[in-house]
Amino acid sequence: MSTSRRHYRVSSARTLPIWLGVLGPLFLASTAHAAPTPAGTPIENTATASYDDGGSTVTIDSNTVSLIVDELLDIAVTWADPGDVTTAPDTDNVVLTFTVTNGGNGPEPVVLGVDPNRAGDDFDPDAVTLFIDTDGNGTYDAGTDTLYDPGSPPVLAAEESITVFILGDIPSASDGERSEVQLTGTAATGSGTPGTVFAGQGEGGGDAVVGSTGATDEDSGFYAIIDADLDLTKSATVLDPFGGTTQVPGAIITYRLVAEATGSGSLDNVVITDSIPDDTSYVDDSITLDGTGLTDVSDADAGEFDGSGIAVSLGTVAGGSSNIIEFQVVID
Repeated sequence: MSTSRRHYRVSSARTLPIWLGVLGPLFLASTAHAAPTPAGTPIENTATASYDDGGSTVTIDSNTVSLIVDELLDIAVTWADPGDVTTAPDTDNVVLTFTVTNGGNGPEPVVLGVDPNRAGDDFDPDAVTLFIDTDGNGTYDAGTDTLYDPGSPPVLAAEESITVFILGDIPSASDGERSEVQLTGTAATGSGTPGTVFAGQGEGGGDAVVGSTGATDEDSGFYAIIDADLDLTKSATVLDPFGGTTQVPGAIITYRLVAEATGSGSLDNVVITDSIPDDTSYVDDSITLDGTGLTDVSDADAGEFDGSGIAVSLGTVAGGSSNIIEFQVVID
């Protein structure tokens, strides 16, 4: 008997860690991702007892104790955009994206609220509206996604998440300004200090119990203004036929246009034009852009002379950049 016990102890000491090493991660993984018991689930238990009575075994049952799993109220709200949503001034229906999650164990209507007038930011958006991502693609689709109805909040199943969009009209804000918009989600059954009980209001007739989030949560998203302006400055220098600067017939006027883009945004399809003054004649192929000569004909380069004026296409110009355009005329 003692030999058998010693052999058992040695065997268990060697093999038990091996089995724990194999089964432990599997067990932890399964328990970590196990869904909570649904609210309203009955938990029933009956005890038994047995005893000998005159040579026979008698078994008896206790009464059955039946409990109902209460509903846990937990709501989470998370801003889902990767960073500030950039926009230009006077732009309508700019979208902020949020995720709202029911972290409880029963279906729960979630009441949504939006606050676009946060203290300390630079501007407030106008005409703010809420939409529910109807098709679940995570992108706002006009005409498809559902306008939020406060009288009929969305019902989220246990551990379900939905995407919520905030649309706002951006006013005439300045480059670099930011706006904070807050979304709040609250369990319709109620909220409060964790552990607060709403008797009989849980799924299946049990109680509803406020979880660790207080059954309400909020998060903020941000708009950021990315804007650019263009300043255009014109100057002229004169070279007369005698090497001086008198403005006499035959003198050449060189016009210089400096286009400076300011701000952190960019401007698209920028075209600089200038007409040829009366009593002067354009000097052929005199257009330059940042020191590089351009042709007069409409071709692959940026310049053109149409007989009455010049045009230079700059395309997209980023804030902080500048371009210099020059051309010449002769006083008749």
